[in-house]
Amino acid sequence: MGFHGTDGFSVYDAAGALAFRVDNYSRRRKVFAGELLLMDGQGAPLLALRPQIFSMHDQWNCYTASEEGQGKSTRPLRLFSMRKCSVLQKGHEAEVSMSGSCSTSFWVEGCFRRRSCKIRNSDGEEVARITRKKSNSLTLGDDVFSLVVQPGVDCAMIMAFVVVLDRICWKPYTPLICS
Repeated sequence: MGFHGTDGFSVYDAAGALAFRVDNYSRRRKVFAGELLLMDGQGAPLLALRPQIFSMHDQWNCYTASEEGQGKSTRPLRLFSMRKCSVLQKGHEAEVSMSGSCSTSFWVEGCFRRRSCKIRNSDGEEVARITRKKSNSLTLGDDVFSLVVQPGVDCAMIMAFVVVLDRICWKPYTPLICS
């Protein structure tokens, strides 16, 4: 996975093929950010991510993406809401509430800014892990990292979580210098 400045990001699978992308990925404040569109590797829209303008915990909502020109006038279905956890919830970076009859929820434990976190489902099972990418003995920058998704887990949904995490954890990661 690699974030490329503010123009977007690309996600490559283990074989090196383009799996997901987000174009026009602006890092402006959420009031001006507008909708982000998660697409597959061929550019087909998958999920639309929208900030909730007035929220105490930097909440984002995920909807089914609508194809332009399809003649559909129905409102898109909200799939989940994700928000940053309060400072009182130690160890948890963000929480996800799924919509509809599915009562499954998710939380992110660890630190996304340091690219060291796990996404867990409501049963506490790890469904995905984010780690810093290493090449030989060299650790790459925080704009390149690894995402491992467990079998049977919806990769597009996990990618939507990662996109929102990047928005709600916007402070740049600065490594600590140890003496």
